[in-house]
Amino acid sequence: MSNVSFSLENKVVVLVGAAGILGSRVAEAFVEHGATIVLLDRDGEKLIQLKNHLQSISESLVRSYELDITDYTEFEAVISEIENSVGNIDVLLNNAAAKSKNFFEPFETFPIEDWNNVMAVNTTAVMIGCQLVGSRMAQRGCGSIINTLSVYGIVAPDQRIYEGSMYEGKKINTPAIYSTSKAAVWGLTKYLAAYWGEKGIRVNAVTPGGVFSGQNDMFVSKYSARVPLGKMADKDDMSGAFI
Repeated sequence: MSNVSFSLENKVVVLVGAAGILGSRVAEAFVEHGATIVLLDRDGEKLIQLKNHLQSISESLVRSYELDITDYTEFEAVISEIENSVGNIDVLLNNAAAKSKNFFEPFETFPIEDWNNVMAVNTTAVMIGCQLVGSRMAQRGCGSIINTLSVYGIVAPDQRIYEGSMYEGKKINTPAIYSTSKAAVWGLTKYLAAYWGEKGIRVNAVTPGGVFSGQNDMFVSKYSARVPLGKMADKDDMSGAFI
């Protein structure tokens, strides 16, 4: 198959949640395939580092905006600025995900404030991005929206893998808010794929399993034992699917 099928030259890609482990690697893949990329994240320092890195490895145009994607007015203003200064958005990748102060608190005592904060980023902000960008795509009759999901938005986590599991010296689990927020985005993805299909917009999801990012050996061993390939994913494993 010709690589021309995967060329993103003259395509404007907006990557929401660009500065994280997965987002930064996917950003590299986009510019390697010729895309003009606009990076959105609330971590301004990491955003600048990523922008500088991408500009050092590619001649593609790279722009970045630090913003709070849960703020509709701010998000809308940035999208308008992008289309006015860079061009029509061809691809929207919703990749942002949040943790809260009490993210690993047991379900029985999980604070409602934390629930609402995580849901605002993981689910509501995805809706906002789809609404703001997708409506413009619908008017033009083309576009692609990609939502980053999680295996735990489709199946429940096996709680036994968290016994003795640590990440950066802290006990970890997958809280109900994470599964719930990702399941909601899975529902939104399917809905919008049907809703906008006749408008020429493709709405898809990439659904990673566990990605290694420094979990301790106990977690890696227990998780890998439940994966047919016998290992956790690497951040590089996802890039081809997004492209």
